[in-house]
Amino acid sequence: MENASKPVLYLRLKKKVVIRPDRTVTLGMIARLLADNEETEQAMKEMQVYRHHAGEGNRAVLDILHIVKAIKQHSPELTIETFGEPQVLIIVSGKPPKPRILVLAAAWLLLFFGAGLAIMNFHTDVSMKEVQIRLVELITGKRVDHPLWFQIPYSVGIGLGMAVFFNHLFRKKFNEEPNPLEVELYTYQENLNAYVIAEEMSKKNGSGEEDAHG
Repeated sequence: MENASKPVLYLRLKKKVVIRPDRTVTLGMIARLLADNEETEQAMKEMQVYRHHAGEGNRAVLDILHIVKAIKQHSPELTIETFGEPQVLIIVSGKPPKPRILVLAAAWLLLFFGAGLAIMNFHTDVSMKEVQIRLVELITGKRVDHPLWFQIPYSVGIGLGMAVFFNHLFRKKFNEEPNPLEVELYTYQENLNAYVIAEEMSKKNGSGEEDAHG
């Protein structure tokens, strides 16, 4: 009965936050909060949970137990209900680097010609030219060594097919569905974040065990 009268703080950690070096992290920056009244909620949002110092590296992980302990020390009267992620990844990043136009152009040219060569080598391996010549012969009844009226639309179709497949043409998307590249990038980022969190937690647990034995 006594616990039922205590104010409740609902807390859901974010997966990742990005901060500048030597900055203080508040609870409102790393979590979504909901409290019984706005005063309590605002006070909790402004509570400091982490301070980055020079030399600590560019990433840190805060565990939900560490955050609950800090909240209890700050406001012992609160009942805390947690949801979502058990850890939040903090990435420390300075000023964003200026775009390097020459590197971007070199990478674009490399990918463009590399993809073109890959398509050409594939067509050579499967004898696509002979197949097209044979198809034109079956359609028209005449053999033409360079059936451009067939090959040019086929080449254009490859480009249009790639644009439809990736759901993108320059900066324009055809619909709101994510394209395969966006899905792969999302999956890669999720796996990377999970690996970094596991690695950082392993380091913390290892150092904790060494301190205990010491």
